[in-house]
Amino acid sequence: MRIAQLANFVGPASGGMRTALRALGAGYVEAGCRRLLVVPGPEDARTSGPLGDVVQLRAPRVGGGYRLIVEPWRVIEVLEEWQPTSVELSDKSTLLPVARWARRSGVGSVLLSHERLDDMLALRTGLGATSKVSAGLLNRLLVRSVDTVVVTSAYAGEEFAAVAAAAGCPVVRVPLGVDLDTFRPHRRARVDGLRLVHAGRLSREKSPHLAVATAVELHRRGVPMCLDVYGVGPHLDELVELAGDAPVRFRGYVDSPARLSRALAHADVALSVCPGETFGLAVLEALASGTPVVTAERGGARELVDEASGGWGAPEAGALADAVLEVAARPVARRRAAARTRAERYPWSATVGSLLDVHSSVAMPSSRSRARRVASSSAATAATTSDPITIAR
Repeated sequence: MRIAQLANFVGPASGGMRTALRALGAGYVEAGCRRLLVVPGPEDARTSGPLGDVVQLRAPRVGGGYRLIVEPWRVIEVLEEWQPTSVELSDKSTLLPVARWARRSGVGSVLLSHERLDDMLALRTGLGATSKVSAGLLNRLLVRSVDTVVVTSAYAGEEFAAVAAAAGCPVVRVPLGVDLDTFRPHRRARVDGLRLVHAGRLSREKSPHLAVATAVELHRRGVPMCLDVYGVGPHLDELVELAGDAPVRFRGYVDSPARLSRALAHADVALSVCPGETFGLAVLEALASGTPVVTAERGGARELVDEASGGWGAPEAGALADAVLEVAARPVARRRAAARTRAERYPWSATVGSLLDVHSSVAMPSSRSRARRVASSSAATAATTSDPITIAR
C-alpha cells in the first residue's frame, strides 16, 4: 500500500497530533507500506527518511504559532505525482477538496477524526446550540466525501452516528496508543504533600482552567499540595491569575518525551479533566508512567480510566477535588501498578494494525467502483487491544 497522511493546522504545541503521526508513520513503514506525510510549514520543502517521504507546503500562520494549508490544490498536485492507494486526512475543513479528488481518482479516503467538532466549538465559543448546528452541517458533508471515518472513542463516534448511517459511511473505532518503552514508571522522590500534574496545551478547548481550579479548590480546603503544569498556549496569563496564591507552578513546554514521563511519574495524581476530549494521549502517557488519572465523567478520556487506575467527577472543581482525594487515599503501590496495567492495553502496534485494515478496505484498483466498504469482520476482530473495533454502517 501507498498511504498518504495529510496533516493540517500544525503548530509547535500540537504534541498529540505529532506523536500520533510519528507513531502511525513508523508502523506503516515497518509493515512494508510506502508512506507520504504532507504538512504545512514556512516554506516549500521535500525530504525523505526512514519514515518515508515528507512534503512541507508553504502555509500562513493562523494564530498561536499554528499554520494552515489554505491551497488544497497544491496538496492534490503532490498526490497526483506520488500516486497513493489511500489518503488519511486529519483535517475537517480546508482539505475536503482532497477527499473529492480521491473519490474521482479511485483513491481510498480515510478521515481520522481527532476532535469532536460540536464540543470543541462550544468550548471555544461558549455557544453550545450554535456549535452543534454548525458541526452537524459540516459532518453531513464529511461523511459524503470520504470512504470511512475513524474515531478514537465511543464518545467521538456519537457525533457521526446519525449522519453516517444516513449516508452509508462506515464509522470505525480505533483507539490510539502509547509508547510503553518511553513512558514508564520511574523512581519517585519522597516529598511532603500531594503532588499533582497536568500536561497539555494551555488553550480553552483543553480545559486547563478546570485543572487549575481543582488545585485551587484543594488549596482552599487546606490540603497540602502542589500542581505542576506542563505546556504552553494562549491562556497562560489567565491561568496564572486563576491560580492566585495557590501552589501552582507553570513549567512550560517539555520537548523530550522521556523527561515528560519522569515529570508525570513523580506526581501522585495526573489531572486530565477536559469533558470534550475525544481520546486523551496525555491520559495514556500518565498511566504508562505509573500515575493514576482523574478526569471528567464524560468524554473520550473517561473511557481510558477504570476504577483501579484513576477516578472521575463532574466537570467542576469541587467534584474533581473529591475524586483526587479519593484516588490519593489508595495504597501507592497498588494505584501505580493499576495505572501501568491499564496503559498496557493500548500499544501503538494495535492501533497501526487496525488502521492498516481500514486502509486495505478502502484501497482498490481505480478500474473498480468506489462503493464504500470496511474491513471484513475477521480483520476487524484482529485488533490486539481489549477495546474492540466497532463498525457502524
